[in-house]
Amino acid sequence: MSGTLHFESLQQCLILSGCLDRETLLPLWQQRESLLNGVTCVDVAQLERVDSSGLALLVHLRDYVGRHGIVLQISGITDRLRTLIELYNLQEIIPVDSAS
Repeated sequence: MSGTLHFESLQQCLILSGCLDRETLLPLWQQRESLLNGVTCVDVAQLERVDSSGLALLVHLRDYVGRHGIVLQISGITDRLRTLIELYNLQEIIPVDSAS
């Protein structure tokens, strides 16, 4: 029972809204190179749902941008996403302790 994923670039931030799961992430995956050009932040505050596939994509986006010498900030981490990050012990990859 998946929704839809919406994404837009606003200045240096990629804003995600809707559902980021295995059913919705393909368009974002296919456009990641162009979408991440010049991006230093991904805002996930408007995501209603993130599954493990969506979390894996966020990890990949941080890695992809990091290979270009940029630390990609993930902002707006919800309590549910924080729990998923902690469950997979990914706090060092996607920091959750700062005000997101």
